[in-house]
Amino acid sequence: MKRTSILIILCVLVSLFYWYAYPQFVESYLVYSGNRLTHGALWTPITTLFVHFDWRHLIGNMIFLYVFGRAVEEEAGGKMTTIAFLAGGIGSLIISTFYYDLTTAMIGASGAIFTLAAAAMLIKPLKSSFFFLFIPLGLVAILYFIFNVFAVMLNFGGNVGYIAHVAGFLIGVPFGIAFSKGEWLKNLGISILLLVAFIAIIYLIQVLLGIP
Repeated sequence: MKRTSILIILCVLVSLFYWYAYPQFVESYLVYSGNRLTHGALWTPITTLFVHFDWRHLIGNMIFLYVFGRAVEEEAGGKMTTIAFLAGGIGSLIISTFYYDLTTAMIGASGAIFTLAAAAMLIKPLKSSFFFLFIPLGLVAILYFIFNVFAVMLNFGGNVGYIAHVAGFLIGVPFGIAFSKGEWLKNLGISILLLVAFIAIIYLIQVLLGIP
């Protein structure tokens, strides 16, 4: 079984355990916060990656994990994909701790998935998926990164960990470079060209439709 599939199964099982079995146990012992980490709960940066708030949170993350995880795993193998996932998840949580109150609970695999997205962008930017309407992964990754950078800069509210997303993506860059077999610069260029083409198409549609 692919490691990406195993990660997805773990996310589903732990989330179901949280929702329908022992929510108090999960919140007390598996969910990460800076305060819990400083009090010795060193396992929580890993366990919290598999906990999700609700079905929408879980399904959205699992679609992205499946697409980007499989793309990376095809090139780098299951072991290195898992290492990148865990490193990105843990690293993005630790970085986020400096931006939030120490009591803030953080759950979900988003930061880890952004790590895989950055790696996939530098490995297989032209690979596409039905789940993304066959839009190239390089374009999807760079668009989501830019959106999250603006979300951080504009201080978007809500319960979304934009800081973790940006941090996870940046952590994924060296993994992408390492996995790309020397092709990362070319693949980055392809992703940027895809972005330029996307912007040009949007602008052209606006002009044709007379949208100011």
